[in-house]
Amino acid sequence: MSIPLAYIGVIIVWSTTPLAILWSSEGVGFLFGVTSRMVIGAVLALVVAALLGAGMKWHRHALTAYLAAGLGIYGGMLTVYWAAQYIPSGWISVIFGLSPVFTGIMARYWLEGETLTPQKLTGMLLGITGLAVIFVNAIEMDGHVLLGITAMLLSVIIHSASGVWVKRINADVPAIVMTSGGLAIAAPLFLITWLFMGAEVPEEATSRTIGAIGYLALFGSVLGFALYFYVLRNVQATQVALITLITPVIALVLGNSLNSEPITMEVVIGAALILSGLALFQFGGQIVKIRTVFQRL
Repeated sequence: MSIPLAYIGVIIVWSTTPLAILWSSEGVGFLFGVTSRMVIGAVLALVVAALLGAGMKWHRHALTAYLAAGLGIYGGMLTVYWAAQYIPSGWISVIFGLSPVFTGIMARYWLEGETLTPQKLTGMLLGITGLAVIFVNAIEMDGHVLLGITAMLLSVIIHSASGVWVKRINADVPAIVMTSGGLAIAAPLFLITWLFMGAEVPEEATSRTIGAIGYLALFGSVLGFALYFYVLRNVQATQVALITLITPVIALVLGNSLNSEPITMEVVIGAALILSGLALFQFGGQIVKIRTVFQRL
């Protein structure tokens, strides 16, 4: 599979996931929404892995990688679904823009070859500044919004730690197998949580809610995680996290056009800063090299 195409695929899936998360919980509760998605996704992933002839690997590194991925899926998604009750769907992706910061810091100490150059650090600071600008109007909202933001920040930390952990383990397994293993760990944890919290089965659900759960199970879980783990295996962890600096802009536009979520001037300015930070983070090193070459001429 082409790495650039897989990278683009992750961007598309992650850009549409926040709004789908919101819709998948309408009228059925966030716990039922996330549990049904993960259980269906785990079954689909195992079926797809079998059809592709990619059998599960059972060596120690593979099992440890499944655990790292599964705990990341469980902790990260549980907090995301809870937070989606209180904040606009576009904000989910925007807050995930902090992922490069946490990933970069963790990778600096846990992964060999991961470095934070001055250009990358400056790009990160621009991204953080953009996110801060977007969240200015959150101060004027009620406490539930701030709780939602806090939950999302926790999700970012869990997601980043899981990605770096999987990268550090470096298990030699296909992406679809990694997805199957991670979901096989996460799905029972979601079921246990749902049962512990009362296991309420909704009497009815709208077609939009059912469609959102199905989309998240197939594309958000199976395809999305498979592409993510494939990209994670082939590029630096900090570059994977850059996806979360692209998806906020797309997610905000989708939330505005499909769910009437407002885009304020703070959001526009913040998005511009985020994209500037992304450009510097990604291409800052090349710019310095080109400038050095011209200086020597």
